[in-house]
Amino acid sequence: MVPLLLVLLLILVLFGTGFAVEALWYVALAVLVLWVLGFLLRGSGSRWYRW
Repeated sequence: MVPLLLVLLLILVLFGTGFAVEALWYVALAVLVLWVLGFLLRGSGSRWYRW
């Protein structure tokens, strides 16, 4: 019974990690799109960010 629970817990953790990594890819893609849009809309001469 305990090994079965450990395997189910491992599957749950791996599924959660895979979902989190996929969600982070979507967040990174959204940030990249916003950065490119901000760069194109402001032009290359002015700074639109505060780094």
